[in-house]
Amino acid sequence: MWNQLKTDEYEGMLAETVAITGYKGDSVRAYLSRPLGKGPYPGIVLIPHMPGWDEFCRETARRFTQHGYMTLCPDIFSRFGSGRPEEVAGKARAEGGVPDDSVMGDCEGSVDLLRNTPFSNGKVGVIGMCSGGRHAFLAACRVEGLDAAVDCWGGGVVAAEKDLTPARPVAPIDYTPQLSCPLLGIFGNDDQMPTAEQVNLHEEALKKHGKDYQFHRYDDAGHGIWYYHTPMYRQAQAMDSWEKVFDFFGKHLRS
Repeated sequence: MWNQLKTDEYEGMLAETVAITGYKGDSVRAYLSRPLGKGPYPGIVLIPHMPGWDEFCRETARRFTQHGYMTLCPDIFSRFGSGRPEEVAGKARAEGGVPDDSVMGDCEGSVDLLRNTPFSNGKVGVIGMCSGGRHAFLAACRVEGLDAAVDCWGGGVVAAEKDLTPARPVAPIDYTPQLSCPLLGIFGNDDQMPTAEQVNLHEEALKKHGKDYQFHRYDDAGHGIWYYHTPMYRQAQAMDSWEKVFDFFGKHLRS
């Protein structure tokens, strides 16, 4: 998919901040980008990572739109106030994190908006990185109406009982029997959150329950391999995994 755009085709997109109805009917800010054209288009819910509802998330949304997807990134941190992304995410972290139920409610609202726009082809996927990857797997198990899910280095899918909290009362791996759509996982073998062993356990659970999944695991890569603005970036592994994500969403959301 990379750099395969045709030079003689019309291209345009609209990207703006909108409001969605989220958890418990809350009005939640979200960043929506969509192609300008006749459509119809598949939708993607992009769940923000712990650095916050930041520029990387918005740029990632536009990148998916560049390739023909409506993308909606809800501000799951909005209940902790407003300000610079790292400040708001820091407030959330200090209060124990965003509750899983809240994130799932915001995902449900995001799916509803994408599926019910006049530009929709009726299919919606979900993706997240870091804590957002954990949330993406959780959404694939708990949120109805998803057609594909991508977990990018989601830490905490496998969690010991001692690590559970009021905001995160259940380890996502325990929801594996409820996984209702195909899953793609992108992981670095040098990551410490999740560790290689935790990814092994995640994969064993998926196999045990006969789930449709693909895991791609990269040597010489740790956490955050797409984060070009940090030392974590790994160019070769990032570009290869981006291709795999586009192929995966193309298969499950365009057909």
